[in-house]
Amino acid sequence: MPENKSKLLIPAVGTVLIVAGGIVAYMYFKGGTAGDISGAVPSAKVVPNEALMATYISTDPKVWAKLEQFGTPEAQKLVAKGLENFNQDVLNDSNFSYEKDLKPWIGGVMIAVLPTTPTKPAQFNGTSPTPNGLITKKLPETNTLMVVGIKDKLAALNFANKLKGQKGVTTKEIDYKGQKIAETTSKGKPTYSAVLNNHVVFAPEKQAVEQAIDTFKGEPSFLTKEGANTILSKGVNLENTVAQVYIPDYASTVQQAIATSPQAAPLPPQTLTQLKSVKSMVFGVGIDDAGVRMKAIANLDPALVKFQYQNTPSQVVSQLPADTIALISGQGINKWWSALVEQSKDYPEFKQVLEQARAQLKVVNIDLDKEIFGWMDGEFGFAAIPANQGMLAQVGFGGAFLFHTSDRKTAEAIFTKLDTLAKTQQINIAPRNIGGKDMIEWQVPRQGALLAHGWLNQNTLAVTVGDSVVDAIASPKQSLDSSENFKAVTGSLQKPNGGYFYLDMNKILSLINRFTQQSQPLPPEANAVLSSIHGVGITANSPDNSIAQMEILLALKQKTK
Repeated sequence: MPENKSKLLIPAVGTVLIVAGGIVAYMYFKGGTAGDISGAVPSAKVVPNEALMATYISTDPKVWAKLEQFGTPEAQKLVAKGLENFNQDVLNDSNFSYEKDLKPWIGGVMIAVLPTTPTKPAQFNGTSPTPNGLITKKLPETNTLMVVGIKDKLAALNFANKLKGQKGVTTKEIDYKGQKIAETTSKGKPTYSAVLNNHVVFAPEKQAVEQAIDTFKGEPSFLTKEGANTILSKGVNLENTVAQVYIPDYASTVQQAIATSPQAAPLPPQTLTQLKSVKSMVFGVGIDDAGVRMKAIANLDPALVKFQYQNTPSQVVSQLPADTIALISGQGINKWWSALVEQSKDYPEFKQVLEQARAQLKVVNIDLDKEIFGWMDGEFGFAAIPANQGMLAQVGFGGAFLFHTSDRKTAEAIFTKLDTLAKTQQINIAPRNIGGKDMIEWQVPRQGALLAHGWLNQNTLAVTVGDSVVDAIASPKQSLDSSENFKAVTGSLQKPNGGYFYLDMNKILSLINRFTQQSQPLPPEANAVLSSIHGVGITANSPDNSIAQMEILLALKQKTK
């Protein structure tokens, strides 16, 4: 739990529990709510239906304990030190510790974002005018409501009794429809809170607590909001979920976020239409045997969806070398391009850029739509490959681009044109045979190979950047799909899928250290964290045009002594 939340939580929750403790019998305090992800639904019942979004954070120790199985000794010490500092900060500031005083009874935390209060006037951002002579005003801040579950009411009462001796906190009671609201002031800042059966609600604005009381007494809740019930009850199906974010009306939430951001420009109607293609979204974070896993599920409006992910056979993975540093793969670039062109009709500035690109290529007799993107109808893969010689030796890596196509004739024709154009720029066009595959290299005099292209099989075109990269692609010693690191990072991701984003953190860290050690070495803390990570894997799929799913895995190394 963030430090500022804990400092706010202790006086606010504690004071209201003192009020409740004097009138509630021992047997009442014997029960409570759970701290795992199942507590999200009960918490949502006291959140007003006006809420734009809500986040539920599990406080179940068993879930968070899964993190203990990962990490190098250095990373473990770093995490332990961070927890110790956090607990010490809270202890010094409030004479309480989260571990001893809050953890025993807190049963899960939901943080809801409510619309800004329309009656609250905007405040001046400072007292001096801006350079243009205008006074800048702050936009209304977003209201938040925190709902804290009480899993052990007896422990909560003991905490409340201990809190009675706390100094520097003043409290007064406010009656609202027969319900007590505690106004707690600490260091001049008021916080409002109330006990609602098995939950404590509190907020920096009294109106938010009043709304929660109205909801508790029968007004519509966040759980009854259109789209919310489904995403709250289904979630994202993660093992050991530690947190989930629920956004039942995606477009409205984005609009509200922009409205409360002083630097954000208003959304044009075209962008708003695109946002409305996403009806609701749920995002979750869990910890399993592979590492920290995140999933997002978006419920779509099929009538507004311009394109969807296509599942890929993942054949490009077997055509890349095992030491691949990073990869982005997918399917059907031509369809993505067509969708982009269609959307450009609603954006004059982008359409102008598109037309300029078409015109510039037409000068050299190249059709951007047909000859560049039209034949890219199959799977593709863009990869970073180690390079240890030639022009990119100092950089340490080059690029490889693989395209599966059913239109080899058009692909060959455009590269013939490009070879001809390269010759006019004093680039040597030289054929090479690598592992039985005919490749064409673009060689810069006295510098080496700049680019190479050729066919790996009947329908796979390879384009490489960097002197040694073409050899690794045309004749790999071991394929990426046989790499243990690739398996650890992507093996548990959902299948079928629309492709992969993959990072080999060991190789990324090696490159980072290579570039930083000459100027400013990577801090030991950052090096310890990065050394604990196998890599990052991301994939997405769309079972139909009404749903899109994304999964992210931060693959962690198992604990070492």
